[in-house]
Amino acid sequence: MKQFQLFLAFFRVGMLGYGGGPSSIPLVHKEVVNKYKWMNDDEFADVLALANTLPGPIATKMSGYIGYRVAGVVGMINATLATIVPTILLMIILLTSIASIKDLAWVQGMTKAVVPVVGVMLAVLTWDFIKKSQTSLGWVKAVLLFGLSYLFIELLGLHPAFLIVGLLVVAILQKDKVVEAEESS
Repeated sequence: MKQFQLFLAFFRVGMLGYGGGPSSIPLVHKEVVNKYKWMNDDEFADVLALANTLPGPIATKMSGYIGYRVAGVVGMINATLATIVPTILLMIILLTSIASIKDLAWVQGMTKAVVPVVGVMLAVLTWDFIKKSQTSLGWVKAVLLFGLSYLFIELLGLHPAFLIVGLLVVAILQKDKVVEAEESS
């Protein structure tokens, strides 16, 4: 039953994730955290952060890891195939027919209409992460990290992977200081 649920969850993501990886993230969150409860929000945030640091399509990386976590190697293969098979089939079907209809107004309108919907889905997920950051860090640290992240990523052009690795190093160093302080007291 778990294999079927994995396949179904990631098949839906593959079918409805129009617009690439960023549009898939909120869909994966709905399936994994809200519907099947295979992870909580913090675990999902960790998976998302790690997946963003690695090369390749994010939906495939997330489905592989989550599938492995839920049902081992078979679950990983199942979830990954469920994510990519719809895209492969749709690409074959669409690419064979798109040339003849790409200039139609309704096709162009449909493509343009999807962009704001994906933007709203990402904004909702972002707001959820901001609220969770506020709960665990407090507003001051959360806003400070948000602002610094924006500065480094958008204004200075730093790749998000470097920022995430830097934050991981700081967290590890702080943990070591806490452990040392506990040992000396």
